[in-house]
Amino acid sequence: MRSIWNGSISFGLVSIPIKLFSGSEDRKLDLDMLDSHDGARIRYKRVNEDTGKEVEWKDIVKGYKKDDKYIVLEKKDFENANMKKSKTIDIEQFIMEDEVSDVLFKKPYFIKPQKGGEKSYTLLRNALKKTEKLGVATFVMRQKEHLSLIGVYEDALVLHVIRFEDEIRDTGELELPNTKIAKKELDMAISLIDQYTEEFNFAKFKDVYNEQLLKIIESKSTGKTQKPQKFESKPTPAKDLMAQLKASLKKREKQAS
Repeated sequence: MRSIWNGSISFGLVSIPIKLFSGSEDRKLDLDMLDSHDGARIRYKRVNEDTGKEVEWKDIVKGYKKDDKYIVLEKKDFENANMKKSKTIDIEQFIMEDEVSDVLFKKPYFIKPQKGGEKSYTLLRNALKKTEKLGVATFVMRQKEHLSLIGVYEDALVLHVIRFEDEIRDTGELELPNTKIAKKELDMAISLIDQYTEEFNFAKFKDVYNEQLLKIIESKSTGKTQKPQKFESKPTPAKDLMAQLKASLKKREKQAS
Protein backbone atom coordinates (compact mmCIF):
# COMPACT_ATOMS: atom_id res chain seq x y z
CA MET A 1 0.00 0.00 0.00
CA ARG A 2 1.12 3.53 -0.74
CA SER A 3 0.94 6.14 2.03
CA ILE A 4 -1.09 9.29 1.35
CA TRP A 5 0.00 11.41 4.34
CA ASN A 6 3.10 11.44 6.51
CA GLY A 7 3.38 13.21 9.85
CA SER A 8 2.72 12.41 13.48
CA ILE A 9 -0.04 11.77 16.03
CA SER A 10 0.21 13.61 19.32
CA PHE A 11 -1.65 13.04 22.60
CA GLY A 12 -0.48 14.96 25.61
CA LEU A 13 3.28 15.33 25.16
CA VAL A 14 3.58 11.98 23.34
CA SER A 15 4.35 12.22 19.61
CA ILE A 16 4.15 9.21 17.27
CA PRO A 17 5.62 9.46 13.74
CA ILE A 18 3.10 7.80 11.41
CA LYS A 19 1.93 7.23 7.85
CA LEU A 20 -1.70 7.20 6.70
CA PHE A 21 -3.01 4.66 4.21
CA SER A 22 -6.45 4.56 2.60
CA GLY A 23 -8.52 2.00 4.49
CA SER A 24 -11.16 1.44 1.79
CA GLU A 25 -11.44 0.82 -1.94
CA ASP A 26 -13.97 1.99 -4.51
CA ARG A 27 -15.67 -1.12 -5.93
CA LYS A 28 -17.43 0.75 -8.74
CA LEU A 29 -16.87 -0.56 -12.28
CA ASP A 30 -14.56 1.59 -14.40
CA LEU A 31 -16.97 2.94 -17.02
CA ASP A 32 -16.04 5.46 -19.72
CA MET A 33 -18.39 8.10 -21.15
CA LEU A 34 -19.10 7.68 -24.87
CA ASP A 35 -20.85 9.65 -27.59
CA SER A 36 -24.19 7.89 -28.18
CA HIS A 37 -23.97 8.61 -31.93
CA ASP A 38 -20.69 6.86 -32.76
CA GLY A 39 -19.42 5.31 -29.53
CA ALA A 40 -16.33 7.56 -29.42
CA ARG A 41 -14.89 8.22 -25.98
CA ILE A 42 -15.59 11.59 -24.37
CA ARG A 43 -12.51 13.40 -23.04
CA TYR A 44 -12.28 16.37 -20.70
CA LYS A 45 -9.80 19.14 -21.34
CA ARG A 46 -8.49 21.88 -19.07
CA VAL A 47 -9.03 24.97 -21.19
CA ASN A 48 -7.95 28.59 -20.66
CA GLU A 49 -11.19 30.60 -20.52
CA ASP A 50 -9.67 33.55 -22.40
CA THR A 51 -7.54 31.85 -25.07
CA GLY A 52 -9.48 28.62 -25.50
CA LYS A 53 -6.18 26.71 -25.44
CA GLU A 54 -5.59 23.55 -23.41
CA VAL A 55 -3.46 23.99 -20.26
CA GLU A 56 -1.06 21.35 -18.91
CA TRP A 57 -1.31 20.23 -15.27
CA LYS A 58 2.13 21.66 -14.48
CA ASP A 59 0.93 25.14 -15.44
CA ILE A 60 -2.21 25.09 -13.30
CA VAL A 61 -2.33 26.94 -9.96
CA LYS A 62 -5.14 27.59 -7.48
CA GLY A 63 -6.59 31.00 -6.76
CA TYR A 64 -9.13 32.73 -4.53
CA LYS A 65 -11.36 35.40 -6.10
CA LYS A 66 -11.38 38.67 -4.15
CA ASP A 67 -12.90 41.90 -5.50
CA ASP A 68 -12.99 40.58 -9.11
CA LYS A 69 -9.32 39.65 -8.90
CA TYR A 70 -7.67 36.28 -8.24
CA ILE A 71 -5.11 35.85 -5.46
CA VAL A 72 -2.85 32.99 -6.59
CA LEU A 73 -1.94 30.50 -3.84
CA GLU A 74 1.28 28.47 -3.90
CA LYS A 75 1.95 25.15 -2.16
CA LYS A 76 3.81 26.88 0.70
CA ASP A 77 0.79 29.13 1.34
CA PHE A 78 -1.38 26.11 2.16
CA GLU A 79 1.27 24.71 4.50
CA ASN A 80 1.92 28.06 6.19
CA ALA A 81 -1.81 28.51 6.95
CA ASN A 82 -1.24 26.12 9.88
CA MET A 83 2.09 24.29 9.76
CA LYS A 84 1.30 22.20 12.84
CA LYS A 85 -2.03 20.88 11.51
CA SER A 86 -0.36 20.07 8.17
CA LYS A 87 2.15 17.85 9.96
CA THR A 88 0.40 16.68 13.16
CA ILE A 89 -2.83 14.82 13.96
CA ASP A 90 -3.42 16.36 17.36
CA ILE A 91 -5.73 14.38 19.67
CA GLU A 92 -7.59 17.02 21.66
CA GLN A 93 -9.89 14.80 23.73
CA PHE A 94 -11.13 11.23 24.18
CA ILE A 95 -14.74 10.03 24.05
CA MET A 96 -16.63 6.74 24.42
CA GLU A 97 -17.02 4.74 21.21
CA ASP A 98 -20.84 4.92 21.26
CA GLU A 99 -21.03 8.73 21.59
CA VAL A 100 -20.72 9.51 17.88
CA SER A 101 -23.57 9.22 15.39
CA ASP A 102 -22.86 7.09 12.28
CA VAL A 103 -24.03 9.91 9.99
CA LEU A 104 -20.81 11.77 10.78
CA PHE A 105 -18.47 9.12 9.37
CA LYS A 106 -16.92 9.74 5.94
CA LYS A 107 -13.80 7.66 5.26
CA PRO A 108 -11.37 5.37 7.14
CA TYR A 109 -7.57 5.51 6.99
CA PHE A 110 -5.19 2.94 8.46
CA ILE A 111 -2.32 4.27 10.58
CA LYS A 112 1.16 2.73 10.56
CA PRO A 113 4.05 3.86 12.77
CA GLN A 114 7.26 5.13 11.24
CA LYS A 115 10.66 4.07 12.56
CA GLY A 116 11.05 5.04 16.20
CA GLY A 117 7.31 5.23 16.86
CA GLU A 118 6.57 1.52 17.39
CA LYS A 119 6.32 1.54 21.20
CA SER A 120 4.20 4.70 21.51
CA TYR A 121 1.97 3.42 18.67
CA THR A 122 1.42 0.13 20.54
CA LEU A 123 0.77 2.02 23.77
CA LEU A 124 -1.95 4.21 22.23
CA ARG A 125 -3.55 1.26 20.41
CA ASN A 126 -3.69 -0.94 23.52
CA ALA A 127 -4.96 1.91 25.70
CA LEU A 128 -7.79 2.73 23.28
CA LYS A 129 -8.71 -0.95 23.05
CA LYS A 130 -8.86 -1.38 26.82
CA THR A 131 -10.84 1.80 27.50
CA GLU A 132 -13.12 1.39 24.42
CA LYS A 133 -12.56 5.06 23.67
CA LEU A 134 -11.83 7.14 20.57
CA GLY A 135 -9.47 10.07 20.22
CA VAL A 136 -10.93 13.24 18.70
CA ALA A 137 -8.39 14.98 16.49
CA THR A 138 -8.01 17.62 13.79
CA PHE A 139 -5.44 17.83 11.01
CA VAL A 140 -4.95 19.19 7.49
CA MET A 141 -4.72 16.95 4.41
CA ARG A 142 -5.05 18.01 0.76
CA GLN A 143 -5.49 21.65 1.70
CA LYS A 144 -8.52 20.98 3.90
CA GLU A 145 -8.92 20.70 7.65
CA HIS A 146 -10.49 17.45 8.80
CA LEU A 147 -12.21 16.46 12.02
CA SER A 148 -11.40 12.84 12.84
CA LEU A 149 -11.72 9.99 15.33
CA ILE A 150 -8.86 7.63 16.10
CA GLY A 151 -9.73 4.10 17.20
CA VAL A 152 -8.70 0.50 16.69
CA TYR A 153 -9.64 -1.94 13.90
CA GLU A 154 -8.23 -5.44 14.37
CA ASP A 155 -4.58 -4.72 15.27
CA ALA A 156 -4.30 -1.36 13.55
CA LEU A 157 -4.97 2.17 14.66
CA VAL A 158 -7.55 3.61 12.29
CA LEU A 159 -8.44 7.24 11.65
CA HIS A 160 -12.03 7.97 10.66
CA VAL A 161 -12.53 11.31 8.94
CA ILE A 162 -15.88 12.63 10.17
CA ARG A 163 -18.02 15.59 9.21
CA PHE A 164 -18.04 18.90 11.04
CA GLU A 165 -21.35 19.92 12.61
CA ASP A 166 -22.09 22.52 9.93
CA GLU A 167 -21.76 19.86 7.20
CA ILE A 168 -24.84 17.98 8.46
CA ARG A 169 -28.10 19.37 7.18
CA ASP A 170 -31.01 20.09 9.52
CA THR A 171 -33.50 17.18 9.59
CA GLY A 172 -36.21 19.71 10.43
CA GLU A 173 -36.34 20.58 6.74
CA LEU A 174 -37.70 17.09 5.98
CA GLU A 175 -41.11 17.69 7.60
CA LEU A 176 -41.11 14.18 9.10
CA PRO A 177 -44.36 12.49 10.27
CA ASN A 178 -45.40 11.98 13.87
CA THR A 179 -48.11 9.40 13.23
CA LYS A 180 -49.76 7.73 16.23
CA ILE A 181 -48.62 4.12 16.71
CA ALA A 182 -50.56 1.58 18.79
CA LYS A 183 -48.67 -0.20 21.60
CA LYS A 184 -49.35 -3.66 20.11
CA GLU A 185 -47.92 -2.50 16.77
CA LEU A 186 -44.76 -1.22 18.48
CA ASP A 187 -44.41 -4.43 20.52
CA MET A 188 -44.76 -6.52 17.36
CA ALA A 189 -42.13 -4.43 15.55
CA ILE A 190 -39.74 -4.84 18.51
CA SER A 191 -40.32 -8.62 18.43
CA LEU A 192 -39.48 -8.65 14.73
CA ILE A 193 -36.30 -6.67 15.36
CA ASP A 194 -35.35 -9.11 18.15
CA GLN A 195 -35.92 -12.06 15.80
CA TYR A 196 -33.57 -10.54 13.22
CA THR A 197 -30.92 -9.55 15.78
CA GLU A 198 -27.68 -11.52 15.49
CA GLU A 199 -23.95 -10.94 15.78
CA PHE A 200 -22.64 -8.86 12.88
CA ASN A 201 -20.70 -10.96 10.37
CA PHE A 202 -18.69 -8.68 8.09
CA ALA A 203 -17.92 -11.46 5.59
CA LYS A 204 -21.62 -12.26 5.09
CA PHE A 205 -22.26 -9.13 3.02
CA LYS A 206 -20.93 -8.97 -0.54
CA ASP A 207 -21.21 -6.43 -3.35
CA VAL A 208 -23.43 -8.40 -5.76
CA TYR A 209 -24.46 -5.44 -7.93
CA ASN A 210 -21.09 -5.25 -9.71
CA GLU A 211 -21.18 -9.00 -10.41
CA GLN A 212 -24.66 -8.72 -11.91
CA LEU A 213 -23.65 -5.70 -13.98
CA LEU A 214 -20.62 -7.61 -15.32
CA LYS A 215 -22.95 -10.45 -16.39
CA ILE A 216 -25.04 -7.95 -18.37
CA ILE A 217 -21.86 -6.54 -19.97
CA GLU A 218 -20.68 -10.07 -20.87
CA SER A 219 -24.10 -10.92 -22.30
CA LYS A 220 -24.21 -7.74 -24.42
CA SER A 221 -20.69 -8.45 -25.74
CA THR A 222 -22.05 -11.67 -27.28
CA GLY A 223 -25.03 -9.89 -28.81
CA LYS A 224 -27.55 -11.21 -26.31
CA THR A 225 -29.96 -9.04 -24.37
CA GLN A 226 -31.16 -10.06 -20.92
CA LYS A 227 -34.77 -9.58 -20.01
CA PRO A 228 -35.10 -6.91 -17.31
CA GLN A 229 -36.16 -8.20 -13.91
CA LYS A 230 -39.48 -6.87 -12.72
CA PHE A 231 -39.65 -5.34 -9.28
CA GLU A 232 -42.18 -3.03 -7.73
CA SER A 233 -41.98 -1.72 -4.19
CA LYS A 234 -45.38 -1.03 -2.68
CA PRO A 235 -45.86 0.78 0.64
CA THR A 236 -47.65 -1.22 3.32
CA PRO A 237 -51.08 0.37 3.99
CA ALA A 238 -51.61 1.41 7.60
CA LYS A 239 -54.58 -0.98 7.94
CA ASP A 240 -52.38 -3.97 6.91
CA LEU A 241 -49.46 -3.15 9.21
CA MET A 242 -50.22 -5.71 11.96
CA ALA A 243 -50.91 -8.49 9.44
CA GLN A 244 -47.61 -7.85 7.68
CA LEU A 245 -45.71 -7.77 10.97
CA LYS A 246 -47.22 -11.12 12.00
CA ALA A 247 -46.40 -12.62 8.59
CA SER A 248 -42.84 -11.33 8.86
CA LEU A 249 -42.43 -12.98 12.28
CA LYS A 250 -43.72 -16.31 11.00
CA LYS A 251 -41.38 -16.13 8.00
CA ARG A 252 -38.40 -15.47 10.24
CA GLU A 253 -39.36 -18.30 12.61
CA LYS A 254 -39.49 -20.74 9.67
CA GLN A 255 -36.05 -19.55 8.48
CA ALA A 256 -34.61 -20.08 11.97
CA SER A 257 -36.12 -23.56 12.43
